[in-house]
Amino acid sequence: MNSSYDNKVVLVTGSSRGIGASTIEVFAKNKFNVVINYVNSESKALSLKEEVEAKYGVKALVVKADVSKEEEVKRLVDVTLSEFGHIDVLVNNAGIAIDTTLEDKTVDNFRKILDVNLIGTFLMCKYVGEVMMKQGYGSIVNISSTNGIDSYYAYSMDYDASKAGVISLTHNFANLYAPNIRVNSIAPGWVNTEMNKELGEDYINDECKHILLGRFAEPYEIAEFIYYIGVEATYVNDAIIKVDGGRC
Repeated sequence: MNSSYDNKVVLVTGSSRGIGASTIEVFAKNKFNVVINYVNSESKALSLKEEVEAKYGVKALVVKADVSKEEEVKRLVDVTLSEFGHIDVLVNNAGIAIDTTLEDKTVDNFRKILDVNLIGTFLMCKYVGEVMMKQGYGSIVNISSTNGIDSYYAYSMDYDASKAGVISLTHNFANLYAPNIRVNSIAPGWVNTEMNKELGEDYINDECKHILLGRFAEPYEIAEFIYYIGVEATYVNDAIIKVDGGRC
């Protein structure tokens, strides 16, 4: 990590809520200026901007952009550079899930999952990576999932496939951008986010029986690990790290 800038900058995709919003807060607490990206949750994004600016004295930029669309990714990067001039850390957090039975899965929905979770990560790594290579430094953290490693669910096979793809992208970009840019991925297990609020209590209790810590993670616990891998773990590269409470 280059320390020549007094005001470091992190860009977090899908950061108006959940893990993304917690990641914004952790980086802001550590005096990073932050780029809050959203697609639908404008009010939450603006509220987060006000909160971190007032609480931590940093600058927060809010940018609406769909990471699955190349032109919007280019604009997101350009707007960030116009505001801050550089990007120190990229966190590819944007992701969606559409869990259904096999009979109800459609090709359009499968493609939508891949477009956001996988193509979006590719586009961000490509265009922010170009910026970081010109800078001569940078760090990228891709958010995968244990679903892409060893906790498969038939109802979310499209999501699982996308997250396995993110792991493959991480390995390829780490090799492509070495030695100037570190590219790592974390694979969270169950997290208490809006995406999982619809799970039934019995299902949650049953899943917790398979987690050594006996509970789901809180978003801030994932966010703190993202910060560690993205900023402090300066000799960690091309790593895929499960953060799942010891799922067994």
